[in-house]
Amino acid sequence: MAVSREQKAAILEELVVKFKEAKSIGFATTSTMTVSEFYDLRTNLREVWATYTLAKKTLIKRAIKEALDIDIDLSTLEGQVGAVCSNEDAVAGLGKVNDLVKSTKGEKITWASCIFEGELKDLEETKVLAGLPSRDTLLSRLVGSMKSPISGMARFFDSAAKEIEAQGKTKVGELEWEKKEEAPAEEKTEA
Repeated sequence: MAVSREQKAAILEELVVKFKEAKSIGFATTSTMTVSEFYDLRTNLREVWATYTLAKKTLIKRAIKEALDIDIDLSTLEGQVGAVCSNEDAVAGLGKVNDLVKSTKGEKITWASCIFEGELKDLEETKVLAGLPSRDTLLSRLVGSMKSPISGMARFFDSAAKEIEAQGKTKVGELEWEKKEEAPAEEKTEA
């Protein structure tokens, strides 16, 4: 079905708006993805405030030029080209698509390039960026590392409370600790 000039203008306008709002834009080529796989991908992307849009290569190229003043050549890519626009977290959308790239071993979808922090990145840089953990993942790791010392202290106080109770005391200062003697170190003998 042919797309009219008015429809192309509307698609171009929509792409320009998406590209201007995006914190990062990844370009992926697809060849044998089913409708249900696209649906699942788009559902996963909505979780991280990202979108996946398929459009003609010439429209994507014109939209990127108009929105970001970046020249990109997509004509050498085979298959359909889709644009992953991450709006909240610059790497979260790329990561979701990267999960699909890994799970299909690149047979259904592969990376082409991306625009990150206003710069066009090549394939290798795109793969590295897509493999980075999302902002939420990094924040949860930070919280976990901050909780670790507090958890250790809580376990110590819990152990001390149980020891106080076991000895029938009311204060930590009243506890009697048994000093464990260390076994004497064996002397080294020279042969």
